[in-house]
Amino acid sequence: MKIKWYGHSSFLITSKEGTKIIIDPYEPQCYDGAIGYGAIKDIADIAVSSHDHADHGYIQGLKGNPEVVNKEGEIKIKGVTFKGIKAYHDEEKGSQRGAIVIFKFLVDGISICHLGDLGEMLADEQIKELKPVDILLIPVGGVFTIDSKSATNLIAMLNPRIIIPMHYKTEKCGFPLSDVDEFLKGKKNIKKTGTSELELTKASLPAEPEIIVLEYAL
Repeated sequence: MKIKWYGHSSFLITSKEGTKIIIDPYEPQCYDGAIGYGAIKDIADIAVSSHDHADHGYIQGLKGNPEVVNKEGEIKIKGVTFKGIKAYHDEEKGSQRGAIVIFKFLVDGISICHLGDLGEMLADEQIKELKPVDILLIPVGGVFTIDSKSATNLIAMLNPRIIIPMHYKTEKCGFPLSDVDEFLKGKKNIKKTGTSELELTKASLPAEPEIIVLEYAL
C-alpha cells in the first residue's frame, strides 16, 4: 500500500492491486486563497469526503468518475469496506461548523482511520467502533479542529501503529493554525521522511507507535 499526502487533509491511498482512494480533496485557492496547495491530478477510483466544506469535499474537481463515499454507515466499493462514524466539527455538537464523518477502512490488511475535521473529543463508544487502528490520519492544527493536546489524548485512546499528522499550518495554508512542531513537542519515535509518500505492508508496521511527518506533494 502507498500513502501520498497532497496537503491539508487530503491523501491518496493506493492498494497493491492499484485501487486509488482520494480522501478529502480540496478546492485550490478556496477561502480567498487560504488553501494554496496545487490541483489534484490523479484519477481516483473512490473519493472519500468527511464533509462538504470546500477544503475537504471538492469531489467535483477530481478527474475521472470516482465512486463517492461521504455518509455514515458501512459501504463496500471495489473490495474496500468503509465504515463512517458521525462526529462534529466543533465542541458544540456542530452548532458552529456542522457535522463530519470519520472514516475507517481496510486496505491490504491495514486498518486506516481518517478523522477529517474532527473538532471534539470522541466518546468511548466511538473509540470502540474505530479500534483497532493501524494508521491514524489526524488533524493537529487547532482552531477549526482538535489541537495538539486533544490529538495526543486521542492517539493514546486509539493506540495506532502509525500516526500521520495533517491539517496544520504550512507556507501553503493561510488558516491561522498551529504548525506540526507544536504537536511534535515532547514526543518520541518521530520520522520526518522528507517525502510526500510512504509505502508499507502489514508486516512492515512498527512494533511501537511511530509519528511519520510527510511533506505535502502539491
